[in-house]
Amino acid sequence: MAVSVRDVAVAASVSVGTVSNVLNRRDKVAADTVERVLAAIDELGFVRNDAARQLRAGRSRSIGLVVPDAGNPFFADVARGAEARAEDDRLSVLLGNSDEDSSREDRYLDLFREQRVNGVLISPATDDVDKLQRVQNAGIPVVLVDHELPGSTFCSVSVDDIEGGYLAVRHLIDIGRRRIAFIGGPSSIAQVANRLTGARRAVEEAPDATLELIEMPALTVLNGREAGEVIVGQPDRPDAIFAANDLLAVGLLQAFSMFGTLRVPEDIALIGYDDIDFAAATVVPLSSIRQPAQLIGHTAVDLLLRSIDDPDGDYERNVRFRPELVIRQSTSG
Repeated sequence: MAVSVRDVAVAASVSVGTVSNVLNRRDKVAADTVERVLAAIDELGFVRNDAARQLRAGRSRSIGLVVPDAGNPFFADVARGAEARAEDDRLSVLLGNSDEDSSREDRYLDLFREQRVNGVLISPATDDVDKLQRVQNAGIPVVLVDHELPGSTFCSVSVDDIEGGYLAVRHLIDIGRRRIAFIGGPSSIAQVANRLTGARRAVEEAPDATLELIEMPALTVLNGREAGEVIVGQPDRPDAIFAANDLLAVGLLQAFSMFGTLRVPEDIALIGYDDIDFAAATVVPLSSIRQPAQLIGHTAVDLLLRSIDDPDGDYERNVRFRPELVIRQSTSG
């Protein structure tokens, strides 16, 4: 039989209310009484029923986080940063992987509402404002992660992907490359579309440069390998590639190594995006556009807690970080 608060109270010779204060408001209880109650808890093996307590309070001690690809190290780092900040407030983070599937995303949002989470962090699969607004109307604040919805009322934490795309292709042009290919996922992904916009802006500044678009169904290593096969088979190959994320770039490197016909960077320069840990550890260390992934997650939780504590306060509701160009061997040969 489970040990109850009443059992602890009897063992410590205190009231049930005193045990409750020790568990929740320890500063209101005398030090010797706290020690006696804690000793009884330890002796009896008491485990508090947080679920019941949270149900009475109407909120859990948790935050929901929905990402489009939990297997992408970038989003793993975002989650790590969110967990670190949440831990400061003794909150847990519940992770949902949408796989860029709107219906799967809907199920996670419904689940988080049922769990009475304190708030939701989300990198949405679509720009469906109504869906997110319904969550917020239910009293659950929403913060967008690595995403913005201009004109909406949602708080957001993002990176300037247009500038990131510009930095990547400007770098390729600066090292003398002119036939540039952009390897991206579906253009419906806002981050990919913005990176392409920045890339095109850089090409427009160099009259003799061209930009070829090769669109893949997803932003994965496998899709990068498939794109690499396409490029190897082209009679007039590009001399540089901007991959919309590092996973695509890793796949491209694998394809070029497998076929052995293209050397990086001698024959073709390659730059990725995100600067995941793998970028520096590939067989040819990969140049990339760095996003502060853990800082994004940390800031998103901080913004969420501010919106809970002071919804009408004077603070920045849309935080946008600047990307950083990281040059390694894949573009420096």
